[in-house]
Amino acid sequence: MIAEKAGLLDQVRDRFAHVDTCPFQGPRVFFENAGGALTLKSVVDTSAKFAAIPDNQGRDNPASHQLVDVINASKARMRTLFNAPEGQFFVGESGTELLFRLIRTAIVGAEQGGTVLGSTLEHPASRSAATKWADVTGKPYVAVPHDDATGTVTADDYARHVTPDVRVATIIHTSPVTGMSVDVAAVSAAIRAVAPDCFIIVDGIQHASHGHIDIKACDVDGYVVSPYKVFSRHGYGVAWASDRLTALPREGLTGGPAENWELGTRDTGAYATFSDVVDYFTWLGEHFTESDDPRARVEAAAVAIHDHEKSLTDAILHGVGNLKGLAEMPAVTIIGGIDNPAREGLVSLNVDGIDALDLVAALNEQGIRTHVRKADHYSGNVLTPLGLASCVRVSLCHYNSEGEVSQFLAAMAEIVGQQS
Repeated sequence: MIAEKAGLLDQVRDRFAHVDTCPFQGPRVFFENAGGALTLKSVVDTSAKFAAIPDNQGRDNPASHQLVDVINASKARMRTLFNAPEGQFFVGESGTELLFRLIRTAIVGAEQGGTVLGSTLEHPASRSAATKWADVTGKPYVAVPHDDATGTVTADDYARHVTPDVRVATIIHTSPVTGMSVDVAAVSAAIRAVAPDCFIIVDGIQHASHGHIDIKACDVDGYVVSPYKVFSRHGYGVAWASDRLTALPREGLTGGPAENWELGTRDTGAYATFSDVVDYFTWLGEHFTESDDPRARVEAAAVAIHDHEKSLTDAILHGVGNLKGLAEMPAVTIIGGIDNPAREGLVSLNVDGIDALDLVAALNEQGIRTHVRKADHYSGNVLTPLGLASCVRVSLCHYNSEGEVSQFLAAMAEIVGQQS
């Protein structure tokens, strides 16, 4: 685990900007990682470097040739991180925009008739795209109900709703509200057992920072991440598309390359900063494996990240030192249950008698950055069935420390104690 290797957590934290201090607020604990992770210092430097370059790709000059090399090198690193030996990677405006494009392409290009399958756990980025284009093409949309108690959806849940005429299916890898992951490989297998030719698109936006993405093992056709949630910056998204999804008709410049997904000249700096992200994963992984293989290092990093984040969420739930955990505070309710193996670095909660907005504000006054989720178009699909108008989301990442958890629990004890 990261914290068990002498000095490693300090090295990890040193690679991120504003790890313990907000440039506007001052010292703070950052437990709002699900809303956007901290940014690698290397990404900040790379962004500035490429923002200053006036040249574009596709020209016959030395600078342009170098930019193309940077893009190709980044796509090679993306293959390593995603474990995707086939298909192609490209960047777009945002993760949401790319999910809309992949899902639209799949639904419009799929065989006529049939249905579109998703789940009630999904973020509106995939759910809205699927329902929109299912309606346009006259394909019924079927929503697999998630389990309110566990905050996730399983392969068995999907299997009960899959029919041979499912043309397109969507899966969310991790919920940004409950923090619970979905076994994408198992869900994909359940779908393909009944509808083998279905196009399967995955929203990996919330999952990506936790490290383990394996396209080859999942047998899907599309996967999307938002780099600002995985240590890069705002302003672009990254998508992977299978060869058979790429073969479907879609928007493009007349007479242009048929396999091209990108519309217009993309930012070379976006590709370059994602290389920084992959390089970070391989750097972290080298502390946990003797292998020189970049993919092996990525996998080792993912295991280390999972173990460290689990230790932190366990501490939040069950306490650390002489500080009680949330599970020992009678007024606190944990969404998705207390001991849930699907949890990925996130605890969503409510406190009896304290409005979620007020709790977030009270924590912020003590230098603890969290976030409120409301039963709106973003989170109502999860909160409304639970009878909740809102909740407080406490989201961690592997650069967070047990000491920061202690600060949070001390603040919670004071706030909840004042209420009682």
